Amino acid sequence: MMMKQTIIHVDMDAFYAAVEVRDNPELRGKPLIIGALPHERGVVSTCSYEARKFGVRSAMSIKEAFRLCPHGVYMHPNMAKYKAASDQVHIIWSSYTDVVEYVSLDEGFLDVTGSAMMFGSPEKIGHEIKERTKSETGLTCSVGIGYSMMAAKLASEEKKPDGFFVIPNAEALRALIMDRGVRIVYGVGAKTAEALEQAGVRTVRDILNKKETVIRTLGNHGRQIIDLAEGVDDRRVVPYYEAVAKSLGKEHTFQKDTANFTYLKDVLRLIAKELSLSLRLDGVYARTVTLKIKYANMKLITRSKSGEAVCRAADIYNIAAPMLDAIEKRPVRLVGITLSGFSESDCRQLSLDDMARQRDAARKAALDKALLELERRYGGGVIKTGGELIAQKRVESEDID
Repeated sequence: MMMKQTIIHVDMDAFYAAVEVRDNPELRGKPLIIGALPHERGVVSTCSYEARKFGVRSAMSIKEAFRLCPHGVYMHPNMAKYKAASDQVHIIWSSYTDVVEYVSLDEGFLDVTGSAMMFGSPEKIGHEIKERTKSETGLTCSVGIGYSMMAAKLASEEKKPDGFFVIPNAEALRALIMDRGVRIVYGVGAKTAEALEQAGVRTVRDILNKKETVIRTLGNHGRQIIDLAEGVDDRRVVPYYEAVAKSLGKEHTFQKDTANFTYLKDVLRLIAKELSLSLRLDGVYARTVTLKIKYANMKLITRSKSGEAVCRAADIYNIAAPMLDAIEKRPVRLVGITLSGFSESDCRQLSLDDMARQRDAARKAALDKALLELERRYGGGVIKTGGELIAQKRVESEDID
């Protein structure tokens, strides 16, 4: 198969759940839900295919998941374990090309246009990735091969789980999606789909047959949607070495808007803990902390502060919390923290006072190392400070107004 550009999209199958089943075979065949526990406030991070048969889906409230599947097995995520498994599969991907865009722990795009001379055809590479993933990690993945990023992504979704599919050109893509709903087109989310449906545009065929309606409804975004529906996608794979260490973020969208800023601080504290674990697992520090707030009226604001490089949860929280205190107190829809300005050390110039405190810093570093090893082995939630434990209990019990 000859292509001007060849992209492979790899998507691990129900990744978090699959890792848990691999490590505990007694879970095999059971509906497994990873996220909050039934008595807690939270959402589903992911679930096994057995749970999906009952209607459970990622991002669903845990309350709704329990209503649909009360007999399921519910577990907190073990991010350190998933990160270790992710590192394994990322090594496999990067052995075929340097041009790898890691979308998440379990998903990535590989540009293999220049890999044929050394590794063979794209199909051969795709099958090898599947075989190596199974033999080296005990996990399965779905592989899609396409002439564009959208084509490769759609191809990987076509035969899930443990799938393999090829979309070689725009004609093949159009033939595949022509009579499917508009949500299949990259960039069409729930609100865009609703706007199109109200305008009488429900399928990809409708997009192509009613171009003026699409543009009138969506403006310039409509032109992009039309191009993608026709199979035109000029995006390129952004390799890891171009994208790495620009930013790391975590955010939380509330089911109900909240003006309770004490509650928001509790959520910030838990977000800071998750980000801290990611930093420490990667062995990096961040110099810039950015607070992200979306109000109930959808107005988005950000506040940033740069200074000494940090990696501890308490330090991240202590930078973000005052920025939250300083913003207008109105109902909030979303809160998040983004870290940037990464380095492999804290990059501080030591003053005499700093030097005098080095012994205490060394003790803290040794403690951090021991805690990180516990989190690697038993999961990111195994160790909590008093403040984090109080915050989690308040978040779980909070009745948001």
